[in-house]
This record gives sequence, structure tokens and C-alpha cells, in this order.
Amino acid sequence: MDKLKRAKLYGSDLVPLSGSLAKRYNECLAMLGVKATTLSHFNIDGMGWSPEVAKEKDNNYYLNIGDPNPNAIIISPAQKGKPVFMPSHSFDRNLMHAIFTAYSKQISDITKDSALCVHLDQQIDAFYESFDLLKYEHIRVSFQLINRLEDQQKEQEKLVDLFHEGNNFIDRQLHQKLLDSAKKYGDLRGRKLHLEPLSLPISSFYTRAFGGVFLLRDFIKDIMVFEDEEVFKKAIKDTHHDVMLFHISHDELMTTLTDHFIAEIDLNSATKTPNYVRIKSHRFAEMLKEVDHPINEILSNSFLYKKYLNELSIEDRKKLMGLELYLEKLAVNNQTKREDIVEEILYKSLHKPHSSLEPEHQELVWKLLNSIAPVDPLHLFWYDKEDFYSTYKTWKPSYQDWVIEMILKEIKVP
Repeated sequence: MDKLKRAKLYGSDLVPLSGSLAKRYNECLAMLGVKATTLSHFNIDGMGWSPEVAKEKDNNYYLNIGDPNPNAIIISPAQKGKPVFMPSHSFDRNLMHAIFTAYSKQISDITKDSALCVHLDQQIDAFYESFDLLKYEHIRVSFQLINRLEDQQKEQEKLVDLFHEGNNFIDRQLHQKLLDSAKKYGDLRGRKLHLEPLSLPISSFYTRAFGGVFLLRDFIKDIMVFEDEEVFKKAIKDTHHDVMLFHISHDELMTTLTDHFIAEIDLNSATKTPNYVRIKSHRFAEMLKEVDHPINEILSNSFLYKKYLNELSIEDRKKLMGLELYLEKLAVNNQTKREDIVEEILYKSLHKPHSSLEPEHQELVWKLLNSIAPVDPLHLFWYDKEDFYSTYKTWKPSYQDWVIEMILKEIKVP
């Protein structure tokens, strides 16, 4: 992971915490019922998730109270606009954007001497079956301050009101109470410490609950796509919900996505896309076994590329060049069957969100397509960082170098 860190592709753009900020973070963890971290220095993302704390606890989702109830911690206004590295839902990043948009000034004020615990509540205490996800219609975002600062503000305001009554301004005990409160909490008068809960609508989304489920709404018919096969097998026994069910490996899923105008594919156009070049490079790297050159050099040097391409077995060469071979044969004989020549995973990977979709839906469909066929390393990095980081560790070092260089080039493209 050191190479990713040096390239600022892992753990970058995070907010560093130490000293009093780290102490406040632990107070937020205590409020959530989570054991304090022993780390004195660590970093957090836009939701308050820390890679160092997650590693310490051996739990990437230590901020959650069960699958239906994720939480966030806001320690600093610097978290605004920061990435969300370990979301429980596809909408978590948008929620944090909505929070900072609605309460940017209040957050700046509160975090001067306090911190916020943010509860993302779907009004579901616990999940019992995957169809509970159909209840997701609105999410209620509520806030709680550490040190009960809101209550201390009310108490301080009462003391001030009492001070102005009659001759109370000469009451030494009252003086002392005001001084003690001011020393401990500062002057809380006039500060906006109460944040009204937000209610936000939820349409289509992905959740990691039940092993990972995509719920696609607002189309011809609601569709649920399961990543866990055992959960899917339980779900198909249900006869009470009018929803289409698929496991992510089902070939019928791609047909349904295109029939419902959720995804689309144009094989002729696909061959001219950077996406296709990356997919072919990835598949080529997987096929290379014994090589005398680093994989990043092979993929970048046309002479080496051709050399090792010709050293592949006929079967592997046909797999790698299957789409070109199919289009050539199709031009001669329109009865040529695509499935006889083009690998299914390659065919699936070349789909893209339907052009009619709203941007929010397009991003979710990209995530779904990437989960169906995770063979584009750039899309894996964009849409499923957790899987990218775990898969990255299995790649050969020279292929890791190629992927890093490729991602950095794409990031710099306007």
C-alpha cells in the first residue's frame, strides 16, 4: 500500500486529528458505544471514518450500529467536501454534502470547542429480511453534541436571565456559577448549537447490508440485485413482494437492465473507448505468467505487447481479441453468434448506464456494472475502493505500477 500512499491514492485528502481533536473524537465514539482508540494521531474522512482506527479495531464499519443505522462524526469543518472512503450506502456521500450545505456556519461554530455525532436513521431499528430495504423511502439525519453543549447553553442562559432579575447581580454564588460555566464552556449565548433534523428522500441505492444489495427504483419495475448467493436464495422464496430479484452473476440480469433502459451497449463504439483499452490490458496482465519484462513495460510498449501477445496460447489470444474477431466475422456473416466468440465477462463489462438516466442514477448503475464485471481497474477504484484496495494486494508489483500510473493520468484529465 506504500506505493498507493506515495501516489496519494490511499489515505490522502484526509483530515489529521491529534491532541484535543483526538480527545473529542473519542468522546464521540463513547457516545456511539464504541471503545476509544488508543491512537494519539490519526486521520478521518468526510464521515469521520479513520483508516488507522479501522485497522486498530479490525473493523471497517466500527461507526455503525448494525447495518441499518450508520453514523458519522464531524470534528472539523475541514471535513466538508472530503471523500467518503467506507460508505455503508451509495447515498452516504450525498448525505454528508447535504449536511454541510445546510449547516456549514453552525458546524464551523460548534467544532470550535465541541463535535457532532450524526445519526443516519432509516426508522428501522434492525434488519430481519432483505425486503426490509424496500422500506427505505426517507432518511432522517439527527445530530447530537458531545459534552451536552446544548443543555449547557440552556443552563447558562437561565443563569444569565436570573442574573438580570431584581438584585441578583450582587449574588456572589450566582456570580460563581456564571464564571464556572464560562470557564468550562465559554460564552454560549447567541451561539447556534441546535441543528434541526434533516429528512431526505431515498430512491435507488446500494447498501452493504445482507452481503450487498442494489435496489433499483423508478424504472418499469423495482429490481433487487444481490451480491450474496445465500441471501438471494432465501429472497426468491418470498411471494409477497412485487419486485424482480437477481443474483449479480445471472446473465439474465444484463438483458433486464437493457430492456428496462437502465443500461445500454454498442459493441462497435465500445472498441474505441478508454474503458475497453483498460479492460483488455487488465485481462492481458492476468494471462501473463512467465515474463522477462515488467508488466507495466509490456502494456506500455507496443513491441513488447505484440511479443507477449503472440506467446499466448491460441485460446487466450482468442479470448483477449474476441470482440475484434466477432465484429470482423459479423461484417461477413450477420448470423455470427456473439456468445460463441466474445467472453461473457468482457461483454458485460462493456455496458454503460443508459444515456437517459439522471447523473445520480448513472453513478449507481456504474457501481452495479462494476460489481457485475470488475475488470476495469479505474472503475474499481472509482466505484468500490474497498474492493480495489483488497484486489490491489493480489496484483504483481509491476502491474500495480501500471494501474497507479493509469489512474493518475485519468485523474488529471479535465
